[in-house]
Amino acid sequence: MELMKRYQALKAKVTGRREEFAALMDFVEKKTAFLTAPASTRFHLCRERGLLEHSVNVAETLLKIKEILAPEISDESCVIVALLHDLGKAGVPGSPQYIKNEPTERQKQHGYPAWVPYRFNNDLTYLSVPVRSLYLILPYLPLTQEEAQAIVYHDGQYVEDNRSAAAREEKLTLLLQYADNWCGFVLEKASE
Repeated sequence: MELMKRYQALKAKVTGRREEFAALMDFVEKKTAFLTAPASTRFHLCRERGLLEHSVNVAETLLKIKEILAPEISDESCVIVALLHDLGKAGVPGSPQYIKNEPTERQKQHGYPAWVPYRFNNDLTYLSVPVRSLYLILPYLPLTQEEAQAIVYHDGQYVEDNRSAAAREEKLTLLLQYADNWCGFVLEKASE
């Protein structure tokens, strides 16, 4: 199934907050780089549309594992946190977080691409990815505390700041952490 079809099928699972979610996604798709941004500057899915592909992969993986481990969690919550956990990587309207690097003169002379395909946009006010994600989401879509925790702490113990939540993660947070790690370290690594 093509990426946009997979993405649309996931969005259709949000029914309880359909109007708010549709308004958010309209804003995100038209005003930010969400649909075109890479997932990282030089690691997993470091290519155009990598962020969208990663978000869809995480959502599909999260839905699979929640069916086995925590079927009581709604598909809607899973789709929301998975599609939006890295939304901050899209930057803000008119200012993407990642900017395409140009090759150096020497690289151009020899026909090589830039060594690091993307770089961080230093013109953005610094916010961590999860904080920028919440900044973009909350004016449009109310989140439960569990959803907010999942988005903020989705990187688990890979991030020093997340130690404050250690051993206090909700089920949704743990499932999102695992789905994100599985996609980044296994699924997407295999496809590159």
